[in-house]
Amino acid sequence: MAARQPFTDSDAADEAVRTTCDDATTCKRFATSQGYWKDLHIHYFVRNVGERKAPEINRGYYARVKGVNLLLDEFIKKTECKCQIINLGAGLDTMFWRLKDENLLPQKLFEVDFPAVVAKKIHNIKTKPPLSKPIIDMHSTDSLLLDAHNLDSDRYCIVGADLRDISSLDEKLKKFHLNPELPTLLLSECVLVYMTPSQSSNLVHWAAETFHTAMFINYEQVNMSDRFGQVMIENLQRRQCTLAGVEICQSLDSQDRFLTTGWDHADALDMMTVYSMLPQQDVARIELLEFLDERELLQQLLQHYCICWASKDKLSLGLSQLGF
Repeated sequence: MAARQPFTDSDAADEAVRTTCDDATTCKRFATSQGYWKDLHIHYFVRNVGERKAPEINRGYYARVKGVNLLLDEFIKKTECKCQIINLGAGLDTMFWRLKDENLLPQKLFEVDFPAVVAKKIHNIKTKPPLSKPIIDMHSTDSLLLDAHNLDSDRYCIVGADLRDISSLDEKLKKFHLNPELPTLLLSECVLVYMTPSQSSNLVHWAAETFHTAMFINYEQVNMSDRFGQVMIENLQRRQCTLAGVEICQSLDSQDRFLTTGWDHADALDMMTVYSMLPQQDVARIELLEFLDERELLQQLLQHYCICWASKDKLSLGLSQLGF
C-alpha cells in the first residue's frame, strides 16, 4: 500500500480557497431567498437559507451577479449563441440552467474547478433530476460522460483541473471538444487573485493565444492597499486564505494584465460605478427589500471590488463596444 502524501501548506491554502466557493454559494442562496434576484436552481446545491447576511453583503452580491450577467448576456446575444463559455473556478454556479431557461445557451458551456469542488457539483447533478434532466434533454448522442470528476454532454461540460497547470487544462478542455475557432467568453470570479501574478498572467495569456475572437470577464478585489483593503486581507489570512495575486489588485490601473498578455482592448470599473450603471428601476426595487443603516459601508465594500473585461475580435463582432 502506497504511503499517504503529507498534507502540505499549499494543500491547506488550496483547501481554504475551496471553502470560498461554499461561502459564495451560501451568500447567493440567502440573497435570492430575500428576493434580490431569481435563481431557480441554487437550492439544489444549498438546501438551507442559512444565517442572515448583512444588507450590504446582499447588495454586493446583487451588483456582482447582475454586472457579470449583463456582460455575459451581451456577448451571447452579440454572437447569436454561436459561441462557447469557459467558467474558470465555477464552483456551484447555476449558469447552465439560467441560460437554458432564458434561451441563451451557447453551443457549449465549460466549467473548470478543483476536482473536489467538481465532485460535489456532479454528485448534486446526478442525484437531483431537476438538475440532470435539462442536461440530458439537450444531449442528442450516446456519449454522455458522467463520472466522479467529469461531466461531458453536447452542451455542458464540467472538468476537474488546476488552473495553474496550463498544459493539463488545455489538454482536458480539448479532449472535451473545446473549439478554438468559436467566439469564446472566459469568466473568472474571485479566482485570479488566489494565483500568483505569473500564474494568472499565464492563464490570461493562454486564453489570448488560444482564441482569436474572445472576451474575458474578471471579477475580483481592487484598491487593496488602503486600510479597508488591509482588513479584508487580514480577515482572509485568519482563515489560511492568502491572496497570492493581491499586488495586481492595488488599483484599476494595476489590472492591466490583459493588455500585456495579448488582448487588444480592456476596460475596468469598480463595483460602486457598476452599481450606479445597472438598470436603476431594479436597483430601486432591491433597495426597498432591507433597510441599510450605513450607506458608507456599502460604498466602501463596492469600491474594493471591480469588473475587468478584455476582448480580441478577429471576426469583427464589435466586442470592444460591449460594456455598461
